[in-house]
Amino acid sequence: MDRQTLAAYDQDAAAFAKDWLGQPAPVDLQEIVERFFVRGGNSADIGCGCGREVAWLNANGFPAVGFEASEGLLNEARRCYPSCKFAHAELPDLRGIGTFDNVLCETVIMHLDRKEIALSVRRLLDIVKPSGILYLSWRVTEGADQRDAQGRLYAALDPAVVRAELKNATVLLDEEVVSASSGKKIHRLVVKKPGLEIRE
Repeated sequence: MDRQTLAAYDQDAAAFAKDWLGQPAPVDLQEIVERFFVRGGNSADIGCGCGREVAWLNANGFPAVGFEASEGLLNEARRCYPSCKFAHAELPDLRGIGTFDNVLCETVIMHLDRKEIALSVRRLLDIVKPSGILYLSWRVTEGADQRDAQGRLYAALDPAVVRAELKNATVLLDEEVVSASSGKKIHRLVVKKPGLEIRE
């Protein structure tokens, strides 16, 4: 992850959590999860922030663990949702976190240096079980990479780079929309990983 972005989240974790929790519910994301995720399947939220989606997943039939690179945001997640499970993990490595039926990575990869994006997408698909589902989205930045007032990186992603790493998966959804929660333009992809071959 971009160090300056992580430092921004660590420094102002409580303020970011308050902002996110004050946003409208992400009903569009929730509808997509209900439509595509494996019901009852073990789930991971990679870059879970303050844990809002982890709590929703657990409450709606998708037992989930949240993973976050920012220790400040992890502390906020544990404070806000003490009954949920959270752990430290960082893209692109995601060391030792196992595999999942469903993987959610909502508006995280644009905080990566562009040279880490392809590897991160590949790694996200690696932790999806055969026949499992990956939901991946990012904030759309036009033109050049940008940093906001807090110093967070917003990489200008080429969607073709992401699609290339998912070429062996089945694309279920590929769209550019305005998020119902943040009001920002995002690109989202939902893919299904190939299943295990059965040989006679």
